[in-house]
Amino acid sequence: MIKNHLSMRVIGTLCFLLFFSATSFAQFIKIGPKAGANLVKMEGKSFKESFQLGYFAGAFAEVKLGKKFYLQPEVLFTETNLSTSSNFNDIYQNLLIPDTLTSIKLQALTIPVTLNWRVANILSFSAGPQFSINMKKGEGLFNNAKSAFSDGDIAFVAGANVMLSKLRVSARYGWGIKEMNNVDGQDPWKQQTIQLGVGFVF
Repeated sequence: MIKNHLSMRVIGTLCFLLFFSATSFAQFIKIGPKAGANLVKMEGKSFKESFQLGYFAGAFAEVKLGKKFYLQPEVLFTETNLSTSSNFNDIYQNLLIPDTLTSIKLQALTIPVTLNWRVANILSFSAGPQFSINMKKGEGLFNNAKSAFSDGDIAFVAGANVMLSKLRVSARYGWGIKEMNNVDGQDPWKQQTIQLGVGFVF
């Protein structure tokens, strides 16, 4: 409960800083809301080898760095849905709480920071790091009182953005770098993500 409260305070503070920066440097910075689909696949024998649909919502900024480049930091709330495979019960049969669900829901505060290269008036390519703080991380799955997933994730993301006046349409792929398994080292877990989003700048 305390962690969730602190996470909400972090979200509020970051959104305020984005808004303050945008109003102070309006000619260099644009800001707006963003939302969309968050498709995630967890690498590892414990999970199904397919992308599961979730969602994300939050705010983003565009910080101009010249004619062709701009920095794009984002603050997003993401929800991830995962489905375990039959191997999950076999690998962790001695640790699992009886009647554990085969569907797992994770929630995180996700902060991607990308450098965008504008190759045309309506098109840009982006790449950069992404940091995640897990707020809901698989509690109640195992009888050793541990959370199933680590406190956060680090990933590399790359994608493309279409800019139509103030409308932004984006697609990007993410490769998780950090080990997400907080139980033991039997089965490495790493995330792969596809995000499809729509945003609007003021």
